[in-house]
Amino acid sequence: MLRRLYFLVPDRSTAREIVDDLLLARVEARRIHVLAKRGKSLDGLPEASLLQKTDFVPGAQRGLALGGLAGAAAGLVTVLSVSVDSVVAGGVILASALSGAAFGVWIGGMLGMNVRNTRLAQFDDAIDHGHLLLMVDTRPARVGAITERITSHYPGAEARGSEPIIPAFP
Repeated sequence: MLRRLYFLVPDRSTAREIVDDLLLARVEARRIHVLAKRGKSLDGLPEASLLQKTDFVPGAQRGLALGGLAGAAAGLVTVLSVSVDSVVAGGVILASALSGAAFGVWIGGMLGMNVRNTRLAQFDDAIDHGHLLLMVDTRPARVGAITERITSHYPGAEARGSEPIIPAFP
């Protein structure tokens, strides 16, 4: 598991220096994301992907739960309305729940992709005023060292907290 650290950076040149410093500190390039005001060029900085910019993951998670419940309920209604063996009934309910969950993930993810990341709303004013948001995904053991490295070497950079835990695979 990883923690996502948030830093507000005043300009692209400072962001470029920080990114280079993080790379030298052996933070993988795929674990560094930069978000700027819409239309502002990042000049080669690692741009935040759709997963960081939107509510795709939370939407897919909600879709998984709701779709699975709806599918299980539909399977239960089907089993109760038709007389079948208990083994077949269990299979029907399970298959319905899995189908509902898969459909829910798909629909929830698609809906979430159209919504700006709600976790990043707290940074909107700063981004609108020209700051860049630097997100760094790191192991919990390195949080203090990376935060100290950035805030002590780059006076314009502000540490703005972290997210508790994110999956290591994205």
